[in-house]
Amino acid sequence: QVQLVESGGGLVQAGGSLRLSCVASGSIFSISTMHWYRQAPGKQRELVASISASGSTTYASSAKGRFTISRDNAKNTAYLQMTSLKPEDTAVYTCHGIIKTAAGMGWSNYWGQGTQVTVSS
Repeated sequence: QVQLVESGGGLVQAGGSLRLSCVASGSIFSISTMHWYRQAPGKQRELVASISASGSTTYASSAKGRFTISRDNAKNTAYLQMTSLKPEDTAVYTCHGIIKTAAGMGWSNYWGQGTQVTVSS
């Protein structure tokens, strides 16, 4: 079994910063791309940022210049550093990983439970 657990969410004032962490644990052979998604009340889930196993990154236009995704492969952990936060960044942020649990297995999708980020004006 594989678990993804996020942490680091909370309440912050506009202009502030937060760093989210996503730790993958369990029977992990390899982790491919990891993503951060977010979903605000009444809105569709949005892909915020992605990072490949080699460290290549992509960002939603809403995140570019303010958010930085990174990962520590030795710790099976992905991070999302968020700066210059705005009230419209308020959402549940969820980690997603494409993970292989054994050498002979295929890649599977795993999701965390999400962490709430609330930005006050």
